[in-house]
Amino acid sequence: MSSSSTILILLLSSLLVANNASPKPEEYQTYIIHMDGSQKPTSFSTHESWHRSTLKSLSSSPSDSDDKLLYSYNHVMHGFSARLTPSQLSELEKSPAHRATYQESFGRLLTTHTTKFLGLKPKTGIWPASSYGKDVIIGIIDTGIWPECESFTDKGMSPVPDRWKGKCENGTAFSPTACNRKLIGARSFSKGLLAAGKNISKENDFESARDHQSHGTHTASTAAGSPVLGASHFGYARGTAKGVAPSARIAMYKVIWATSTPEATASDVLAGMDQAIADGVDIISLSLALPQTSYFYDAIAIASLSAIEKGIVVICAAGNKGGPNTTFNGAPWITTVGAGTVDRSFIATLSLGNGLTMNGTSYYPASAYITNAPLFYGAGNLSKSICSNSTLDPEEVAGKIVLCDNSTSIDILGQMKEVQRAGGYAGIFLADSINLDPQQYNTPSQFAIPSLVVQTSFGTSLKEYVRENDANVKSMRFVITSLGTSPAPQVAYFSSRGPDPINPGILKPDILAPGMDILAAIVPNKQYIKVGNYELVTDYALASGTSMATPHVSGVAALLKAVHHDWSPAAIRSAMMTTAYTLDNTGTVLKDQLTGMPATPLDFGAGHINPNKAMDPGLIYDLGFQDYVEFLCGLGYSKKQMRAVLRRNQWSCGQNSTDLNYPSFVTMFPRGSSTATAKNFSRVLTNVGDDTAVYRAVLVVPTGMSVKVEPRTLTFTRKYQTQGFVVSVEIEKDASEIQYGYLRWIDQHDHIVSSPIVAISV
Repeated sequence: MSSSSTILILLLSSLLVANNASPKPEEYQTYIIHMDGSQKPTSFSTHESWHRSTLKSLSSSPSDSDDKLLYSYNHVMHGFSARLTPSQLSELEKSPAHRATYQESFGRLLTTHTTKFLGLKPKTGIWPASSYGKDVIIGIIDTGIWPECESFTDKGMSPVPDRWKGKCENGTAFSPTACNRKLIGARSFSKGLLAAGKNISKENDFESARDHQSHGTHTASTAAGSPVLGASHFGYARGTAKGVAPSARIAMYKVIWATSTPEATASDVLAGMDQAIADGVDIISLSLALPQTSYFYDAIAIASLSAIEKGIVVICAAGNKGGPNTTFNGAPWITTVGAGTVDRSFIATLSLGNGLTMNGTSYYPASAYITNAPLFYGAGNLSKSICSNSTLDPEEVAGKIVLCDNSTSIDILGQMKEVQRAGGYAGIFLADSINLDPQQYNTPSQFAIPSLVVQTSFGTSLKEYVRENDANVKSMRFVITSLGTSPAPQVAYFSSRGPDPINPGILKPDILAPGMDILAAIVPNKQYIKVGNYELVTDYALASGTSMATPHVSGVAALLKAVHHDWSPAAIRSAMMTTAYTLDNTGTVLKDQLTGMPATPLDFGAGHINPNKAMDPGLIYDLGFQDYVEFLCGLGYSKKQMRAVLRRNQWSCGQNSTDLNYPSFVTMFPRGSSTATAKNFSRVLTNVGDDTAVYRAVLVVPTGMSVKVEPRTLTFTRKYQTQGFVVSVEIEKDASEIQYGYLRWIDQHDHIVSSPIVAISV
């Protein structure tokens, strides 16, 4: 071998050795670190200074920044969030003060007539009794707020309560002077998002508490907006927009940001909730969800338990997944909200040349009135008849109203685009369900033409008529709001259903509230939709989701808090659940919006919220912090897992039972069991009604289920007296997969304390 070859080999060997000696630098990730606050050395005046010192003591690399700390948490837990390498995390976890580590996760976002639909009246019931929620503070964890919206004016409001510790922070396009006696707090939290390498959109967001996405503005005005006359969604749902608790205060904690999509990190959500607790809110309302996981890994569950311990009511959205086993935010100390429809529809009227008239659904935003227009239907050509992509001939459909048949191969949105592409004058779309979500039909190009969705059952008449010579539409009339439609409410098609995937033994959602086509404030002077060449803006708009249902319940909780200052979060939830109704405005069981079939408590929980009844429930199922400790003990959690959820080193597991004093009953039985399955439940009721009352148990039980209650009568001789009882549930062999009934305690004063009993095969 030549000397030059030897030198080359030696050089290559040296390079390989050098590469092996210089491993690839470790990547940084965000972690939420739960610490034992009792181990803070006395030399540190604050937990934050201790956290900073702890982080600086870790071995570092040359690429380390001076400050790894994102947030210090003092209320949701003792701990912090920081950017760490795996080796730094491993080093930190060896500290005796370390309790638990949670990897960063990302969350998702899940009214004029609805207050009337809820039965709220200015002269009777819970509105005047609560002074419209006066001085109750609702903390909204969301996308921010547009403070100049008329819904947030403070006309006639009293000074901010002295107990309030919050503030309005300065930021991009947001001055503290934007706050007032209605909007008393506004903060933003984005360190976690930025640390994850996400960029906040300069075009679609503000680096402050100011809202750009409208979600937070919408939810805040739904919960506690001031009355605004003449609000509407381009003429639809016109009326006086007001929040459920119009005299309550609002504090906004912005944790959701526009990147490529709306995003939130667990560390930012925790920071927002931590600050809300410190500021002194009475209610925390979250229309968002983090990934479903066990309670000891669930940041929202852990933070919520801390809030509950301090007497703060936590209301969360159940999610928009729609199917069974999809509920989010299902911890038993959280009030979990599903979405229902209201008795209001937005319609257009179609009149044909042969005298036939029919109604359909439309959100077309212009007050169009079409007369004597020719009608086109692609009979004999399947692709044309369903308005499939690129199949309509502009020469055939230009200037005509196009009828598109129902199809599983293309959705209505795609059909709309095809009719528009081909130059159709308007579109009539056949569908099995005419329940549309306005949020799916609000992109700029979707309303270039008038569009109407008609029930498939009208299809035969329409298609027969269109085959006649010179078939034409006599008229199409838009922007019609119809009240009193039935059946209502229904369980919205998108609302997440139980059983809860984390703990099916707790019935979730807890309650149903209006969440479909909810009118509330949005960011103004921003193109909302485009009709032809016209860009349309609005100050109020319709939106749907459990995000919209949640602030309705938060508002009701505020009203109840104003009437009953001393009630616990569990008492407030119990009052809402046991007074909920389960029959629609036709007198039949609430239905599934998508299928039209009867729904079950797995869909609607205890039923639809009934605020006036909730003010005077008669009896409540109360729960304290120790009850939740016993519940967690019963789940068989390890000491480490218990420390993570409870945020302490010591606790007492006395009863060690998962049978919470909950206002609903759930039992699981083996699928296809050849023998009967039985379970007993122990409950305690507290009298919050009249001093003297006698309640008798009334059972509604289906075939295949046997229920016994002992005792059958509860006698109360004073207010706040408690009485216990036992419910025994037996499921017969070969019973159907889902069985449900009700236990109702009824007294002589018209109190009906109702609880669902649900049996699920597993």
